Amino acid sequence: MSAVTVSAIPATKKELSRYTRIGIDLYKGNPCYVPPLIFDDVNTLLPSKNPAFEFCEAQSFIATRDGRPVGRITGIINHKLNGMTGRKEARFGFVDYIDDEEVSGALFDAVESWAREHGMTEIIGPMGFTDMDHEGMLIEGFNEMGTMATIYNYPYYPAHVERLGYRKDTDWVEFRITIPEKLPDKFVRIAEIVLKKYDLRIVKFTSRKKLKDTYGEALFRLINEAYADLYGYSPLSDRQIDYYIDMYLGMLRLDYVSIVVDKNDELIGVGISMPSMSEGLRKSGGRLFPFGWWPLLKGLRGHNDVVDLLLIAVKPEYQSKGVNSLFFYDLCNVYIREGVKFAETNLELEENIHVQSQWDYFEHRQHRRRRAYRKSL
Repeated sequence: MSAVTVSAIPATKKELSRYTRIGIDLYKGNPCYVPPLIFDDVNTLLPSKNPAFEFCEAQSFIATRDGRPVGRITGIINHKLNGMTGRKEARFGFVDYIDDEEVSGALFDAVESWAREHGMTEIIGPMGFTDMDHEGMLIEGFNEMGTMATIYNYPYYPAHVERLGYRKDTDWVEFRITIPEKLPDKFVRIAEIVLKKYDLRIVKFTSRKKLKDTYGEALFRLINEAYADLYGYSPLSDRQIDYYIDMYLGMLRLDYVSIVVDKNDELIGVGISMPSMSEGLRKSGGRLFPFGWWPLLKGLRGHNDVVDLLLIAVKPEYQSKGVNSLFFYDLCNVYIREGVKFAETNLELEENIHVQSQWDYFEHRQHRRRRAYRKSL
Protein backbone atom coordinates (compact mmCIF):
# COMPACT_ATOMS: atom_id res chain seq x y z
CA MET A 1 0.00 0.00 0.00
CA SER A 2 1.45 3.35 -1.01
CA ALA A 3 1.87 6.32 1.32
CA VAL A 4 -0.75 9.00 1.92
CA THR A 5 -0.20 12.38 0.29
CA VAL A 6 -1.84 15.53 1.70
CA SER A 7 -2.14 18.56 -0.54
CA ALA A 8 -3.31 22.10 0.18
CA ILE A 9 -5.86 23.09 -2.46
CA PRO A 10 -6.57 26.52 -3.94
CA ALA A 11 -9.90 28.09 -2.98
CA THR A 12 -11.50 27.92 -6.43
CA LYS A 13 -14.98 26.72 -7.34
CA LYS A 14 -13.58 23.75 -9.23
CA GLU A 15 -11.30 22.56 -6.43
CA LEU A 16 -13.84 23.22 -3.68
CA SER A 17 -16.53 21.32 -5.62
CA ARG A 18 -14.18 18.33 -5.79
CA TYR A 19 -13.40 18.79 -2.11
CA THR A 20 -17.11 18.78 -1.17
CA ARG A 21 -17.84 15.68 -3.23
CA ILE A 22 -15.14 13.75 -1.34
CA GLY A 23 -17.28 14.00 1.78
CA ILE A 24 -20.46 13.01 -0.05
CA ASP A 25 -18.82 10.04 -1.81
CA LEU A 26 -17.48 8.65 1.48
CA TYR A 27 -21.05 8.13 2.73
CA LYS A 28 -22.53 6.68 -0.44
CA GLY A 29 -25.28 4.23 0.52
CA ASN A 30 -25.33 5.27 4.19
CA PRO A 31 -29.03 5.70 5.15
CA CYS A 32 -28.30 8.18 7.97
CA TYR A 33 -26.08 10.61 6.06
CA VAL A 34 -27.66 13.84 4.79
CA PRO A 35 -25.44 15.50 2.16
CA PRO A 36 -25.02 19.27 1.98
CA LEU A 37 -25.91 21.16 -1.16
CA ILE A 38 -22.60 21.27 -3.02
CA PHE A 39 -22.94 24.91 -4.02
CA ASP A 40 -23.69 25.87 -0.39
CA ASP A 41 -20.50 24.30 0.98
CA VAL A 42 -18.48 25.70 -1.93
CA ASN A 43 -19.79 29.22 -1.23
CA THR A 44 -18.98 28.83 2.47
CA LEU A 45 -15.36 28.00 1.63
CA LEU A 46 -15.00 30.56 -1.17
CA PRO A 47 -13.45 33.89 -0.07
CA SER A 48 -15.28 35.82 -2.78
CA LYS A 49 -18.67 34.57 -1.50
CA ASN A 50 -18.47 34.18 2.27
CA PRO A 51 -18.23 37.53 4.12
CA ALA A 52 -16.66 35.72 7.10
CA PHE A 53 -13.39 35.96 5.15
CA GLU A 54 -13.34 39.64 6.16
CA PHE A 55 -11.96 38.44 9.50
CA CYS A 56 -11.16 34.75 8.88
CA GLU A 57 -8.60 32.85 6.86
CA ALA A 58 -8.78 29.21 5.86
CA GLN A 59 -6.93 26.44 4.08
CA SER A 60 -8.42 23.18 2.84
CA PHE A 61 -6.46 19.95 2.43
CA ILE A 62 -7.14 16.73 0.53
CA ALA A 63 -5.53 13.38 1.36
CA THR A 64 -4.94 10.93 -1.50
CA ARG A 65 -3.51 7.45 -1.87
CA ASP A 66 -2.71 6.04 -5.30
CA GLY A 67 -4.39 9.10 -6.77
CA ARG A 68 -7.69 8.40 -5.00
CA PRO A 69 -9.15 10.84 -2.41
CA VAL A 70 -9.26 9.26 1.06
CA GLY A 71 -9.92 12.27 3.28
CA ARG A 72 -10.24 16.04 3.65
CA ILE A 73 -9.99 18.77 6.29
CA THR A 74 -10.12 22.58 6.49
CA GLY A 75 -8.19 24.77 8.90
CA ILE A 76 -9.83 28.07 9.91
CA ILE A 77 -8.62 31.03 11.96
CA ASN A 78 -11.26 33.50 13.15
CA HIS A 79 -9.14 36.55 13.95
CA LYS A 80 -12.09 38.59 15.23
CA LEU A 81 -13.05 35.98 17.80
CA ASN A 82 -9.42 35.48 18.83
CA GLY A 83 -9.16 39.22 19.37
CA MET A 84 -12.21 39.10 21.64
CA THR A 85 -11.06 36.09 23.66
CA GLY A 86 -7.31 36.74 23.67
CA ARG A 87 -6.66 33.17 22.48
CA LYS A 88 -4.51 31.98 19.60
CA GLU A 89 -7.00 29.41 18.44
CA ALA A 90 -7.42 27.66 15.11
CA ARG A 91 -10.39 25.54 14.11
CA PHE A 92 -10.71 22.41 12.04
CA GLY A 93 -13.85 21.59 10.11
CA PHE A 94 -15.30 19.92 7.00
CA VAL A 95 -13.35 16.84 8.08
CA ASP A 96 -13.82 13.34 6.66
CA TYR A 97 -11.53 10.33 6.36
CA ILE A 98 -11.59 6.63 5.72
CA ASP A 99 -10.99 4.31 8.68
CA ASP A 100 -7.23 4.45 8.40
CA GLU A 101 -4.98 5.97 11.09
CA GLU A 102 -2.35 6.97 8.54
CA VAL A 103 -4.95 9.03 6.66
CA SER A 104 -6.42 10.81 9.68
CA GLY A 105 -2.96 11.36 11.14
CA ALA A 106 -1.67 12.94 7.92
CA LEU A 107 -4.71 15.23 7.63
CA PHE A 108 -4.50 16.51 11.20
CA ASP A 109 -0.74 16.89 10.95
CA ALA A 110 -1.25 19.13 7.91
CA VAL A 111 -3.88 21.33 9.53
CA GLU A 112 -1.96 21.56 12.83
CA SER A 113 1.25 22.55 10.98
CA TRP A 114 -0.70 25.22 9.08
CA ALA A 115 -2.11 26.55 12.36
CA ARG A 116 1.35 26.70 14.01
CA GLU A 117 2.78 28.50 10.98
CA HIS A 118 0.10 31.16 11.54
CA GLY A 119 1.04 31.59 15.21
CA MET A 120 -1.77 29.54 16.75
CA THR A 121 -1.20 27.64 20.00
CA GLU A 122 -4.38 25.51 20.13
CA ILE A 123 -6.96 24.03 17.82
CA ILE A 124 -10.64 23.10 18.29
CA GLY A 125 -13.29 21.45 16.17
CA PRO A 126 -15.15 20.42 14.24
CA MET A 127 -16.22 24.05 13.89
CA GLY A 128 -16.94 26.36 10.99
CA PHE A 129 -16.19 30.02 10.43
CA THR A 130 -19.07 31.09 12.68
CA ASP A 131 -21.97 29.57 14.60
CA MET A 132 -24.04 29.57 11.39
CA ASP A 133 -21.87 26.71 10.04
CA HIS A 134 -22.00 23.03 10.98
CA GLU A 135 -20.20 22.08 14.19
CA GLY A 136 -19.63 19.15 16.52
CA MET A 137 -18.49 15.58 15.83
CA LEU A 138 -21.20 12.96 16.30
CA ILE A 139 -20.39 10.65 19.22
CA GLU A 140 -23.86 9.14 19.85
CA GLY A 141 -26.77 8.49 17.50
CA PHE A 142 -25.01 6.94 14.52
CA ASN A 143 -28.19 5.06 13.58
CA GLU A 144 -30.27 8.26 13.45
CA MET A 145 -30.77 10.17 10.22
CA GLY A 146 -29.09 13.56 10.37
CA THR A 147 -30.53 16.95 9.52
CA MET A 148 -29.47 19.61 7.03
CA ALA A 149 -28.08 21.71 9.93
CA THR A 150 -25.87 19.02 11.48
CA ILE A 151 -22.82 16.89 10.73
CA TYR A 152 -23.00 13.13 10.30
CA ASN A 153 -19.87 11.04 10.70
CA TYR A 154 -18.98 7.38 11.06
CA PRO A 155 -18.53 5.88 14.57
CA TYR A 156 -14.77 5.51 14.09
CA TYR A 157 -14.16 9.27 13.80
CA PRO A 158 -13.96 10.09 17.55
CA ALA A 159 -11.45 7.30 18.23
CA HIS A 160 -9.15 8.74 15.55
CA VAL A 161 -9.12 12.28 16.94
CA GLU A 162 -8.71 11.08 20.52
CA ARG A 163 -5.74 8.93 19.47
CA LEU A 164 -4.19 12.13 18.08
CA GLY A 165 -4.40 13.87 21.46
CA TYR A 166 -7.71 15.73 21.15
CA ARG A 167 -9.86 15.95 24.28
CA LYS A 168 -13.45 16.95 24.96
CA ASP A 169 -14.06 20.69 25.13
CA THR A 170 -17.87 20.67 25.14
CA ASP A 171 -20.83 18.52 24.11
CA TRP A 172 -24.13 19.34 22.47
CA VAL A 173 -27.27 17.19 22.69
CA GLU A 174 -30.24 16.92 20.34
CA PHE A 175 -33.79 15.73 20.92
CA ARG A 176 -36.61 14.23 18.89
CA ILE A 177 -39.93 15.63 20.08
CA THR A 178 -43.24 13.86 19.47
CA ILE A 179 -45.87 16.39 18.40
CA PRO A 180 -48.98 15.86 20.58
CA GLU A 181 -52.53 15.79 19.29
CA LYS A 182 -53.12 18.94 21.35
CA LEU A 183 -50.91 21.19 23.45
CA PRO A 184 -50.72 20.24 27.15
CA ASP A 185 -53.04 22.48 29.21
CA LYS A 186 -50.24 23.47 31.61
CA PHE A 187 -48.04 24.53 28.69
CA VAL A 188 -50.86 26.66 27.25
CA ARG A 189 -51.46 28.33 30.63
CA ILE A 190 -47.78 29.20 31.02
CA ALA A 191 -47.60 30.71 27.53
CA GLU A 192 -50.73 32.80 28.05
CA ILE A 193 -49.47 34.06 31.42
CA VAL A 194 -46.15 35.09 29.81
CA LEU A 195 -47.94 36.95 27.01
CA LYS A 196 -50.09 38.90 29.46
CA LYS A 197 -47.48 39.50 32.17
CA TYR A 198 -44.91 41.04 29.81
CA ASP A 199 -47.39 42.59 27.36
CA LEU A 200 -46.07 40.55 24.44
CA ARG A 201 -47.70 39.33 21.26
CA ILE A 202 -46.96 36.82 18.53
CA VAL A 203 -46.66 38.18 15.00
CA LYS A 204 -47.13 36.11 11.82
CA PHE A 205 -46.17 37.12 8.30
CA THR A 206 -47.55 36.09 4.92
CA SER A 207 -45.03 38.13 2.89
CA ARG A 208 -41.31 37.30 2.88
CA LYS A 209 -40.56 40.84 1.72
CA LYS A 210 -42.49 42.32 4.62
CA LEU A 211 -40.71 40.03 7.10
CA LYS A 212 -37.35 40.99 5.60
CA ASP A 213 -38.12 44.71 5.58
CA THR A 214 -39.64 44.77 9.07
CA TYR A 215 -37.46 42.42 11.08
CA GLY A 216 -34.77 40.97 8.77
CA GLU A 217 -31.84 42.95 10.15
CA ALA A 218 -33.26 43.03 13.68
CA LEU A 219 -33.58 39.24 13.65
CA PHE A 220 -29.86 38.62 13.08
CA ARG A 221 -28.87 41.39 15.51
CA LEU A 222 -31.04 39.62 18.07
CA ILE A 223 -29.15 36.38 17.36
CA ASN A 224 -25.88 38.22 18.03
CA GLU A 225 -27.27 39.49 21.33
CA ALA A 226 -28.89 36.23 22.45
CA TYR A 227 -25.98 33.96 21.52
CA ALA A 228 -23.14 36.26 22.63
CA ASP A 229 -22.11 34.06 25.57
CA LEU A 230 -22.54 30.69 23.87
CA TYR A 231 -19.61 28.41 23.20
CA GLY A 232 -17.44 29.61 20.31
CA TYR A 233 -19.94 32.22 19.13
CA SER A 234 -18.56 34.73 16.63
CA PRO A 235 -20.73 37.88 16.26
CA LEU A 236 -22.13 38.36 12.76
CA SER A 237 -20.82 41.41 10.93
CA ASP A 238 -23.03 43.80 8.95
CA ARG A 239 -22.02 42.07 5.70
CA GLN A 240 -22.78 38.64 7.17
CA ILE A 241 -26.20 39.83 8.32
CA ASP A 242 -27.01 41.04 4.79
CA TYR A 243 -25.68 37.75 3.41
CA TYR A 244 -27.83 35.58 5.68
CA ILE A 245 -30.93 37.72 5.19
CA ASP A 246 -30.70 37.08 1.45
CA MET A 247 -29.76 33.43 1.87
CA TYR A 248 -32.29 32.25 4.42
CA LEU A 249 -35.33 34.51 4.62
CA GLY A 250 -36.30 33.81 1.02
CA MET A 251 -36.62 30.05 1.57
CA LEU A 252 -38.58 29.99 4.83
CA ARG A 253 -42.13 28.72 5.16
CA LEU A 254 -43.60 31.68 6.97
CA ASP A 255 -46.20 29.73 8.93
CA TYR A 256 -43.26 27.83 10.48
CA VAL A 257 -41.73 31.09 11.77
CA SER A 258 -42.78 32.71 15.05
CA ILE A 259 -41.98 36.32 15.92
CA VAL A 260 -42.55 37.73 19.44
CA VAL A 261 -42.66 41.51 19.96
CA ASP A 262 -43.37 43.84 22.87
CA LYS A 263 -46.01 46.55 23.09
CA ASN A 264 -43.78 48.86 21.01
CA ASP A 265 -43.36 46.24 18.26
CA GLU A 266 -39.71 45.75 19.26
CA LEU A 267 -38.40 42.28 18.49
CA ILE A 268 -38.14 40.20 21.67
CA GLY A 269 -37.67 36.70 20.28
CA VAL A 270 -37.81 34.55 17.19
CA GLY A 271 -38.36 30.87 16.56
CA ILE A 272 -37.49 29.51 13.13
CA SER A 273 -38.40 26.03 11.95
CA MET A 274 -38.93 24.41 8.59
CA PRO A 275 -40.04 21.07 7.17
CA SER A 276 -37.20 18.57 7.32
CA MET A 277 -35.09 18.57 4.17
CA SER A 278 -33.21 15.39 5.11
CA GLU A 279 -34.97 13.02 2.70
CA GLY A 280 -34.94 15.60 -0.08
CA LEU A 281 -31.21 16.20 0.32
CA ARG A 282 -30.52 12.45 0.35
CA LYS A 283 -32.44 12.02 -2.91
CA SER A 284 -30.76 15.03 -4.51
CA GLY A 285 -27.26 13.80 -3.65
CA GLY A 286 -26.30 17.41 -2.89
CA ARG A 287 -27.06 18.63 -6.41
CA LEU A 288 -29.86 20.98 -7.45
CA PHE A 289 -29.60 20.20 -11.16
CA PRO A 290 -30.80 18.64 -13.30
CA PHE A 291 -33.41 17.00 -11.02
CA GLY A 292 -32.21 17.55 -7.45
CA TRP A 293 -34.48 20.56 -6.95
CA TRP A 294 -37.63 18.41 -7.18
CA PRO A 295 -37.23 16.29 -3.99
CA LEU A 296 -36.12 19.42 -2.14
CA LEU A 297 -39.19 21.37 -3.23
CA LYS A 298 -41.36 18.37 -2.35
CA GLY A 299 -39.88 18.25 1.14
CA LEU A 300 -40.37 21.97 1.64
CA ARG A 301 -43.83 22.42 0.13
CA GLY A 302 -45.40 18.94 0.17
CA HIS A 303 -46.55 16.78 3.08
CA ASN A 304 -43.74 16.25 5.56
CA ASP A 305 -44.22 14.69 8.99
CA VAL A 306 -40.90 15.90 10.42
CA VAL A 307 -39.97 19.50 11.20
CA ASP A 308 -36.52 20.89 12.05
CA LEU A 309 -36.34 23.45 14.86
CA LEU A 310 -33.52 25.54 13.42
CA LEU A 311 -33.12 28.25 16.04
CA ILE A 312 -34.69 30.08 18.92
CA ALA A 313 -33.31 33.44 20.06
CA VAL A 314 -34.63 35.59 22.90
CA LYS A 315 -33.35 38.95 24.14
CA PRO A 316 -31.18 38.38 27.23
CA GLU A 317 -33.44 40.39 29.56
CA TYR A 318 -36.38 38.11 28.64
CA GLN A 319 -34.52 34.83 28.97
CA SER A 320 -35.61 32.62 31.90
CA LYS A 321 -39.04 34.32 31.82
CA GLY A 322 -40.89 31.67 29.84
CA VAL A 323 -40.67 33.40 26.45
CA ASN A 324 -39.33 30.20 24.89
CA SER A 325 -42.71 28.58 25.53
CA LEU A 326 -44.37 31.06 23.18
CA PHE A 327 -42.74 29.60 20.07
CA PHE A 328 -44.09 26.09 20.59
CA TYR A 329 -47.39 27.57 21.78
CA ASP A 330 -47.65 29.23 18.36
CA LEU A 331 -46.00 26.66 16.10
CA CYS A 332 -47.30 23.42 17.58
CA ASN A 333 -50.82 24.18 16.33
CA VAL A 334 -49.36 24.71 12.84
CA TYR A 335 -47.58 21.36 13.06
CA ILE A 336 -50.76 19.59 14.22
CA ARG A 337 -52.72 21.13 11.34
CA GLU A 338 -50.04 20.07 8.85
CA GLY A 339 -49.85 16.49 10.14
CA VAL A 340 -46.34 16.82 11.56
CA LYS A 341 -45.46 13.95 13.90
CA PHE A 342 -41.94 14.78 15.07
CA ALA A 343 -39.72 17.80 15.63
CA GLU A 344 -35.91 17.64 15.53
CA THR A 345 -34.12 20.12 17.78
CA ASN A 346 -30.88 21.75 16.75
CA LEU A 347 -27.75 21.58 18.91
CA GLU A 348 -28.21 22.44 22.59
CA LEU A 349 -25.21 22.72 24.91
CA GLU A 350 -25.34 19.84 27.38
CA GLU A 351 -25.31 22.21 30.38
CA ASN A 352 -28.17 24.34 29.01
CA ILE A 353 -30.77 22.82 31.32
CA HIS A 354 -33.08 25.83 30.95
CA VAL A 355 -33.59 25.21 27.22
CA GLN A 356 -33.86 21.46 27.64
CA SER A 357 -36.46 21.71 30.42
CA GLN A 358 -39.05 23.01 27.93
CA TRP A 359 -39.18 19.54 26.33
CA ASP A 360 -40.40 18.01 29.62
CA TYR A 361 -43.96 18.93 28.61
CA PHE A 362 -43.72 16.63 25.59
CA GLU A 363 -42.80 13.07 24.81
CA HIS A 364 -39.16 13.29 23.76
CA ARG A 365 -35.87 11.43 23.62
CA GLN A 366 -32.28 12.59 23.50
CA HIS A 367 -31.09 10.77 20.39
CA ARG A 368 -27.84 12.43 19.31
CA ARG A 369 -24.80 13.86 21.03
CA ARG A 370 -21.88 15.62 19.42
CA ARG A 371 -18.58 16.96 20.67
CA ALA A 372 -16.10 19.75 20.12
CA TYR A 373 -12.49 18.70 20.73
CA ARG A 374 -9.48 20.79 21.75
CA LYS A 375 -5.74 20.22 21.49
CA SER A 376 -2.73 22.33 22.45
CA LEU A 377 -0.27 22.81 19.62
